[in-house]
Amino acid sequence: MAKRLEFKQMPLPPDGRLDYLDQAFSTSCADRLFEVLNKELDWAERSILLFGRQVRQPRLVAFHGDPGLTYRYSGKSLVATGWTESLEEVHQQLSTLIGECFNSVLCNLYRNGADSMGWHADNESELGSQPLIASVSLGAERRFVLKRRRDGAKREIVPGHGSLLVMRGQVQQHWLHQVPRTRKAVGARINLTFRQILDHRR
Repeated sequence: MAKRLEFKQMPLPPDGRLDYLDQAFSTSCADRLFEVLNKELDWAERSILLFGRQVRQPRLVAFHGDPGLTYRYSGKSLVATGWTESLEEVHQQLSTLIGECFNSVLCNLYRNGADSMGWHADNESELGSQPLIASVSLGAERRFVLKRRRDGAKREIVPGHGSLLVMRGQVQQHWLHQVPRTRKAVGARINLTFRQILDHRR
């Protein structure tokens, strides 16, 4: 079992931090989770509101968590499908590694290098003023790029298969992040972003 002391820390001034654990899950466990989650989740290509118009997200999405939980972002409301056995397994591992519990997980499936995530921050009001976002990567490696709002300063990391990345503090207030497209021939990647939605009535 990995220990908290093995996390690598990346300060994100003025008041944020990124913690990274290269192997939160063993290779064999990560292989199994990737295969199971790829098949069992109800992946869908959803539309979002972007610059006043509806556009298709360039990736597949699924939202899971506690029953009745709703998460609103980019002009859309997602109602959580309950925890699957595999997602609960990952959830329990995160609780052990970082001592935090989450009530939801937004899942993204990047089918190839053409799938991406544009610049954004996870700063929805129901996540609170300093949301803790725990991101598990499975499958192919993709660049994760951060950009500070005030001056455009950038940081970058390439999360590995079975890794865990945690954004803490005021990262969402002062930084944007993205998963850019790539022309390289890359396989599929599943990204599980665990979060705590504070207001269950939204």
